[in-house]
Parts: sequence; C-alpha cells; structure tokens
Amino acid sequence: MGKIIVAGIGPGCKEDITPAVLEAVREADVVVGYKYYFQFIEAYVKDGCECIDTGMKKERERAEQAFQLAEQGKTVVVISSGDAGLYGMAPLIYEMREERHSSIEVEVLPGISAFQKAASLLGAPIGHDVCLISLSDLMTPWEVIERRIKAAAVGDFVTAVYNPKSHGRYWQLYRLQELFLKYRSVETPVSYVRQAGREEQEIKVTTLGDFDPEDVDMFTVIIMGNSQSYIADGKFITPRGYYREQVKEGSKIGQDIMIESFRTIESELHKKDYPLDHKWALLHAIHTTADFDMENILYTDLGAVETIYNKVKDGMVKTIVSDVTMVTSGIRKGALTRLGIEAKCYLSDPRVAEMANKEGITRTQAGIRLAVEEHPDALFAFGNAPTALMELCDLIRKGKAHPAGIIAAPVGFVHVRESKHMVKPFKDIPKIIVEGRKGGSNLAATLCNAILTFDDAAQLKPGRDL
Repeated sequence: MGKIIVAGIGPGCKEDITPAVLEAVREADVVVGYKYYFQFIEAYVKDGCECIDTGMKKERERAEQAFQLAEQGKTVVVISSGDAGLYGMAPLIYEMREERHSSIEVEVLPGISAFQKAASLLGAPIGHDVCLISLSDLMTPWEVIERRIKAAAVGDFVTAVYNPKSHGRYWQLYRLQELFLKYRSVETPVSYVRQAGREEQEIKVTTLGDFDPEDVDMFTVIIMGNSQSYIADGKFITPRGYYREQVKEGSKIGQDIMIESFRTIESELHKKDYPLDHKWALLHAIHTTADFDMENILYTDLGAVETIYNKVKDGMVKTIVSDVTMVTSGIRKGALTRLGIEAKCYLSDPRVAEMANKEGITRTQAGIRLAVEEHPDALFAFGNAPTALMELCDLIRKGKAHPAGIIAAPVGFVHVRESKHMVKPFKDIPKIIVEGRKGGSNLAATLCNAILTFDDAAQLKPGRDL
C-alpha cells in the first residue's frame, strides 16, 4: 500500500522549505501539484520521479490522481505553496479519504505560510491575535466572507488577506477596505508583500486610508494592523499585549491606561478620517466625558488645535485665561511648566467683586474684563459661564481683545447656545466649540490639555504630563 504526503513548500525560495519537506520530495515516487510550483522543488526530486501537473483550479482532480497512484503502492507527495493546511491541499485530501473510504496513509508536513514570510519581511506585524481571510469566493459565498471581514475589523484583529484580487475579482478588496474604514483609523498600518521570498519580491508600507487596491495582485499578501500597530523606522510592529507587563522607562501606569483608553475610543469612533488635530481634541473630550455625542457637537476651526499649539510652542502665548477656577485646576501643571505658560482665573481677584457691583454685571464677566486689560492676547477657555464668553465677544468687537484662541464650552440652559453662536463669526481666531447645551470645566480643561500636548497626537500617546 502506498502513501500520500501533503507538503507545504513555503512561500517560494529554497531557504524556506523545511528539511522534512525536502526529504519527502527526495523520496517521492510521484509529485503532484500545480506546475508553477514545480520550479521550487525540481532540483530535489530523484531520478525517475514523475511530476504530474493537473492545472490551475484542478484541486479535486489532483487529489483523485494522488489516491489512484497511492493505491498502486507509490509514495505520492502532493505539494502546496506556503502551508498545505492553509488554503492548501491538506483538507481536500482528508475529505476525499473519507469519501473513498480509503485506508491510504496520509501525512501532512507543514510549511512556512506566505503571511508568515511577509510578516518577517515587514518587521513584527503579527505580534498579537491574527485573523486570516481569503477573498476568493470560488468555494465560499461572498456573504460569508463579508461577515468574516466585519468580525475581524470589529474584533481588532491583525488581519492577513489572501487571494486579494484576480482578473475576474476586482472589487472585493475595495469592499474590504470600505468595511475596515468603518471600524479602524485611517492611520492603521497596512503593508503588503508581492511574491514574498521570490526574485520578484516587492514590499510596500502604507496606511488604511492611503492603501490603493490597484497596487496588488493574486501573488500579494496584505497585512492590516490592529489599533495598537504602528510603524517605526520603516518597520511594521504590533505589540504583544494591550497592557504592558512592565512600565516602560519614563512612562507611568496612568499614562499607559490613558493610551489604552484613547486607542479604545479611536476604534469606536463612527467616523475614521478626522483631521489629526480635530481627532486629538475629540479623543480628549470623549475620554473626559465618556460621551460619544462629542463626535456630533465638538466643533473646531480647520487646524485650530495645531495653530494654537504652534503659538504656544513659539512663545506667542504666555497665558491661558479661564472663566472659573475649576478650568485652571484641570490643566496639567506639568504641561504648563514644560511650555513656560501660566493658567489664570480672575474670579478670586478682589477687583472682580467691586467691578461686578459697580457695573451690574456677573463676576465672571468682570473677571474677563480684567483679564483682557492685562492679557488681551491670551488663550481664553470657558467651561462654565456663557456670560463670560459673551463678554469676551463684545470686547473683541470693540477691538480690546485679540485672543490667540478660544475654547468655548460653557454649560447650561440660559444663553449657552447663543454664546457659542456669537463666537463663531470671528474667522481670524482659532476656535474649539462644544456646541449646544453641553460643556463644563472638565471639558474646557481637557481641550486645553489637547492643545498643550498636540506634539503627541501623531503617535496617539496622551498623558505625558500626568
């Protein structure tokens, strides 16, 4: 009685063929496979070994021929590229063995899969949970494939994509990208390797947003990162765990928790292609409030966060003025010290009560009047009093105030919406506004912190000054 050995010959270079597979090929009486793959093993077959090509898409005929030859007492090696058990011949051989009620011995020899080879060339992209998906719908209905794509995206799996495209299948990869963009950031690393391990090898590293399905073909393996994946020095890296067992030098446990929180929030955003500076402010706002309605109500002028940050960095802003002391209390002291600026609230200034009584205005209004006299070019942050924001708008129109920026997040039911509408027409002043009735000192403070740490936004690494 003969034997069938199902062997994975690796991705396509002799160095990646395992010794066990080479030994099996050397001892084979017959090698059965798709002709394209014979070039990788022909140097190892013995004299007199018959090599049988059953043609592309002839997997069942290939399996039947292997059994017929083994039943003649021959040792038959059935070759698959990569690993024979992964989109290869091994499952079909075992199914046919059951179908034929055959007693032929079957052995499977593993090989290095294309996604493993691609991963080694890219760096370390599969350091955490991995999902493998084939886009070929020859044997799997597209509806099933699409459900699996959604599950991989929602589950935050690193995802390797096999059979991404062919002459007849041109749209499926576009659909996969569309589905992933619903659940992943546009900055998610995406890399692909064409002809991994072969002379024609090509490697490209990009992002989910910039990925172009036209760049790939049937010989390409795509690896899409999870929410933790990043590119460093040209290498694609996915950390081993969501929480580090050891705190990195210079980091704190609180910062690690905040980083993980931001990554969780980012993965749950309904929209994935926000400009970086708006997203940075949005992540801070949601982190502080646990309110995803911030996606609908947080308004930022184009480039506002980055513009104000650059003013702070360049020394043009030396003071942050708030309407109430709770805002200044929430602004990180480490960030203020690091950047050499001061956060002030005039509410406890003895001049405020005197002015408020004399002018018949609120204490917060009086505080803003005093602040403008001393710091007309400050960054103004409002987290409580709409009357204070309205006072600043009036002083701007009179030419007495020239804010470097405005954070408008007063909260309440009286004049709150109106105060926020009043600030929008000042086109030359970068603004961050929490629209509607919502707001609060915590929001105003966290939006200040978003500005002061904008240089951490690209790496999605909040909490430096905790």
